[in-house]
Amino acid sequence: MPHSDSPTRITVISASMGAGHDGAATELTRHLTEAGFLVDRHDFLDLLPARIGKLLSGAYLRLLTWAPAGYQRIYAATEHERRPNPAVRALLRGAERRTLATVTPDTRAVVSTYPGASQVLGALRLRGRLAIPALTYLTDFSVHSLWVAPGIDAHLAAHAIPAAQAHEQGAAGVTVTGPMTDPRFTPADEDERRAARTRFGLPPDTPLALLVAGSWGVGPVREAAAEILGTGVALPVVVCGRNHALAERLRADGIAHVHGWVDDMPGLMHACDVLVQNAGGLTSLEALAGGLPVVSYRCIPGHGQTNAAALDEAGLAPWIREPDRLAPTLTELLHGPRGRAQREAGLALFTAAPGPVPAVTTMARGPLSATAIPSQRRPVAARPAVAFDVSGLPTRVPADALGGVPSDAPRSVPVEAPRLPVAARFAARSRQARRRTVLMVAAVAATLSLGIGAPLAYAYGESPGHHFGALTHYLEDDDR
Repeated sequence: MPHSDSPTRITVISASMGAGHDGAATELTRHLTEAGFLVDRHDFLDLLPARIGKLLSGAYLRLLTWAPAGYQRIYAATEHERRPNPAVRALLRGAERRTLATVTPDTRAVVSTYPGASQVLGALRLRGRLAIPALTYLTDFSVHSLWVAPGIDAHLAAHAIPAAQAHEQGAAGVTVTGPMTDPRFTPADEDERRAARTRFGLPPDTPLALLVAGSWGVGPVREAAAEILGTGVALPVVVCGRNHALAERLRADGIAHVHGWVDDMPGLMHACDVLVQNAGGLTSLEALAGGLPVVSYRCIPGHGQTNAAALDEAGLAPWIREPDRLAPTLTELLHGPRGRAQREAGLALFTAAPGPVPAVTTMARGPLSATAIPSQRRPVAARPAVAFDVSGLPTRVPADALGGVPSDAPRSVPVEAPRLPVAARFAARSRQARRRTVLMVAAVAATLSLGIGAPLAYAYGESPGHHFGALTHYLEDDDR
């Protein structure tokens, strides 16, 4: 509980881009409220100027649906950028006034579960306009550079792998807190399993693979469902979220068990034997909390693939990259020791650390300062990562959790590579500058028309955006 007689107020800012960021914010709000805090929730999309937030959300969905290759290209081009491009910075700058207005005078900390909000909060902290701690709760298992915002006081991670990625990108106050999920996501006994199958009209004894694709139902879901069915190892149970058209197509394909939006996801997980996912978001953590083995398959571009790689590296979910590995991997998870090991690893994730609330509590109880914090990113060795043990006390992250290198260990000085001739260096820099200029112009144009980049649609003839083919071809051609 907070020290004062009146409850301490904390602001949580999320974004309705799918359901993952909001889901994390919902659980954070619930846990903080149970701990005695007053919590204000805000949607960052509502804080953007000119009602552009919903435009961006719709454009992001269209980009994932129409132009997955374009999204992958944008994601890869920006994955390790040290700061957002000028178009993105200009857009985020427009949200600063409304974001600052969400912080009432009695608020003692603000927590973001969305990278755009983190960038705005960090900028406000750097300029001294925000005098309370700003924290980012990393909802992904992999960390795009946009998540790492200069000025943010602490970056909270569910696992040591995203913590290490954030740490290596210069994030401040990296803390391994463990994840949060709804408490209804727990392992089911046999009676609960049978009751859940009866409730959802599922066969009582057939192995069931729960196939999910987020609240938007994006990605090659039909292909994945058909391939799971074709293995003969498990029967697919598909959740399409709010994508009603996808549900109809799956039923037409002969998939017997298809659901739209499901309110009782804990119950449906109790009914199933393995989760097949394509984005690595909140649903994966919910399955792990419920003792369900998880596998990544036919992942969406960008964060879907980087999250799958991180979950695989953590030993929490194998990433199946080739269809011929689907049947043997499902068999191992359903009937072999690999499945038992992954269940144990998933459950251990929730007992190894108490979640982000102790870290937020510590920051909210600390002294306030209106002084602007340094604008440059801290050197990696200057801001050691910490974790919270089960008692809520801060501890150092073990060296092996951060790639085997202690955070305060001296770094070796890289040896300078042989320099190219002046003409070659000039040509290379010119190509890079032209590509960045084209990306910036495309981002601005997309923002003004459809949002974050939907017009960069499939240059390979797989979408209606053929008139942008020349631009995408230009971006793909590394030998110009």
